[in-house]
Amino acid sequence: MAKVLTAFFSRADENYFGGVMRYIEVGNTEVAVEKIKERIDTDIFKIEMKTSYAKEYKTCIDQAKKDKQNDARPELVPLPDSIDSYDTIILAYPNYWSTMPMAVFTFLDAFSFKGKTILPLCTNEGSGMGTSEGDIKKICAGADVKKGLPLNGSNVGKADAQIENWLKTNNLI
Repeated sequence: MAKVLTAFFSRADENYFGGVMRYIEVGNTEVAVEKIKERIDTDIFKIEMKTSYAKEYKTCIDQAKKDKQNDARPELVPLPDSIDSYDTIILAYPNYWSTMPMAVFTFLDAFSFKGKTILPLCTNEGSGMGTSEGDIKKICAGADVKKGLPLNGSNVGKADAQIENWLKTNNLI
């Protein structure tokens, strides 16, 4: 059986839910990761920025937009020493400006993914995977990047069947 690492970026605080703002204690992507962990044997790594984005949604998205425009690589709290022992990486993140948060780019830049399988999962409010799958392929030369799973963030609590089917499709269940 493949050894799996689930690396994810998630943000709580004020979030956008289909037209309204709401404070949440656990980010939507982290909710999806917990559902994955309930179904498969996977190590978990939370991608966290040393300086977090603002708690207020509008300020956060402005910060994220600026980071994207500058192709920034935000500093992260300590990374794993290595990902060499993993065959499969589930990479989970919210859609920020049609791709992954720049902190995820920082994570991907830190390691070689050659010979590994990457399974992207993207929470969003209607924008799907954006360009993230192609962006992952560009950064992770030599990796087998599978079709991602876009999940509606507002409904991630009810995404059990989608997540389970995706894990089955990718031979993890």
